[in-house]
Amino acid sequence: MTSPAPAVRRKRPAKPQFTQTILVLEAFCVLFATLTAYGLRVASAGVVWGVGGALALLLLVASGLVTRRGGYLFGWVLQGWVVAAAVVLPSVARDIAVVVALVFVGLWVAALRLGGRIDRERAEYDAAHGLGPGGAAPA
Repeated sequence: MTSPAPAVRRKRPAKPQFTQTILVLEAFCVLFATLTAYGLRVASAGVVWGVGGALALLLLVASGLVTRRGGYLFGWVLQGWVVAAAVVLPSVARDIAVVVALVFVGLWVAALRLGGRIDRERAEYDAAHGLGPGGAAPA
């Protein structure tokens, strides 16, 4: 007697998965940068924690919103805010903060482009092989 074929698990779309990962990693980076700014006393503690904490929290919230309408746009807006926050830092930390912020913008662009490409190629493969959406076998 043969055993039944294992159930095919539905594939999670790559684009939201990649972008969510980038936003969460960026939130942690912003949190650590906030700790550094607090330690360097670049501004009053309230300002440092207000700006850095709010930005880190918004990045975490945005990671949950990327699958909703306007989620990717919100991610783009936050990328701009992170770069702007890096630019207004004092010269002691500005250079490295701007570099790190621009690296995250590059990762955001890569996540959007590569994730979208992977999702399109998966859809083409599934259509060519008679699979349903997400790679599941039709019922």
